[in-house]
Amino acid sequence: MRLAVLADIHGNVLALEAVIADMAGRAVDRVINLGDCVSGPLWPCETLDLLRRHDWPTIRGNHDRWVGEAVSEPEGKSDAHAWRALDQAGRAWLGALPATLDLGHGVHAFHGRPGSDIEYLIEDIENGRLARAPLACIANRVGDIDARVLLCGHSHQPSITTLEDGRLILNPGSVGCPAYDDEDHVSETGSPMSRYAILDLPEQGPPRVEMLAIPYDHESAAKEAAHNGRPEWAHALMTGVMPTR
Repeated sequence: MRLAVLADIHGNVLALEAVIADMAGRAVDRVINLGDCVSGPLWPCETLDLLRRHDWPTIRGNHDRWVGEAVSEPEGKSDAHAWRALDQAGRAWLGALPATLDLGHGVHAFHGRPGSDIEYLIEDIENGRLARAPLACIANRVGDIDARVLLCGHSHQPSITTLEDGRLILNPGSVGCPAYDDEDHVSETGSPMSRYAILDLPEQGPPRVEMLAIPYDHESAAKEAAHNGRPEWAHALMTGVMPTR
């Protein structure tokens, strides 16, 4: 099986369209979306419409939950923008997404870490930034999930981790949000490119992973964020880093 792994689109339909175009030439069998689909100051309706047309298996991220389950406008600016733009059917679609999925072939998917869509699996917060956690700590967070490959998103940091027992953990990075500021820490990739991954699962032998960084019209995305009153998002979309605090 050849699986395209997407995560953290955050309403960036231009980045998603670029990824879809790139996937078309890679003989992908299936696509999995690890969540946080529309939250952000960009194009929530257009992004959701595109996702619903493709009907890929999709995990519910924390922002999907906050937008999808809110009965009134959420407090966060990104969630509020998406909530106002979507109709009730769109919000309900987000809220009804599953928290985890078993994709078969020994692949298990979730958004953050097992049992939590708001906590990181691979990273710890150190000095206001994300840093790789010790391998033993990561293994403890995974627990005894019986899987060959574990798929996660949430941190927007593309990474591949192999546990001592051979299980592989893949975070494909973010399709549409290369940097963010989460009050007590930042996540930065250092590039405006859109990220996703291709996971090959041969019948014999270990999995193979291709980490991809795709250029797209990030300047237009940045202009949209600025137009919607989010200059810090615009800076992140242009550069892959957050403005200096």
